[in-house]
Amino acid sequence: MTGGPTTVLVADDHPDVRQGLLELLAGVEDLEAVGAASDGAEAVSLAELLHPDVVLMDLAMPLVDGVEATRRILADRPETRIVILTSFADQEQVLAALDAGATGYLLKDAEPSELLDGIRAAVRGEAPFSPGAARALVSISAAQATGERMTRRQREVLALLGGGLTNRAIARRLGISEKTVKGHLSQVFAQIGVTDRAHAAQWAKDHGLRS
Repeated sequence: MTGGPTTVLVADDHPDVRQGLLELLAGVEDLEAVGAASDGAEAVSLAELLHPDVVLMDLAMPLVDGVEATRRILADRPETRIVILTSFADQEQVLAALDAGATGYLLKDAEPSELLDGIRAAVRGEAPFSPGAARALVSISAAQATGERMTRRQREVLALLGGGLTNRAIARRLGISEKTVKGHLSQVFAQIGVTDRAHAAQWAKDHGLRS
């Protein structure tokens, strides 16, 4: 980071959003917009050219999405702070952004002051998160903790369900009754917060349970 204003690159495929962000940044002395990209590929190119301190990165963009653009920028310039700025805060997107190396995750409905403070926080080495994104992370942590509380048998049953087996097939594989399988699944469903087999199978896949 330099001794002057924090330089910011805006990456968003919506012209109105880009313009609004540029105008917001123009109104403060300690932040300076140095460029604007309309897709992920352009964001990567401009980041390489302009060396911004912070990139405000949308996720859903053409050519190259925000997650891949984040990964490419940080591979070249790991000191860059990338703050995701998007409309969605589901678990999968939050995790993907963090795995790619994003510093923070803000939502587009944030107040202008929250957005500006988030950029400043990223520069300080902090991790700015909108409440919605933070709740998604808490939910992920809770689900992981829930998985750790399962018994060995419950994990076996869930893994087999995730592998596409019916209750009868699970019972045969484990040498237990179908009634016992149903009992285990009822407890598992309650623990992980799902109500049907499809969502339970997806949970098993997401958490690496293998039959």
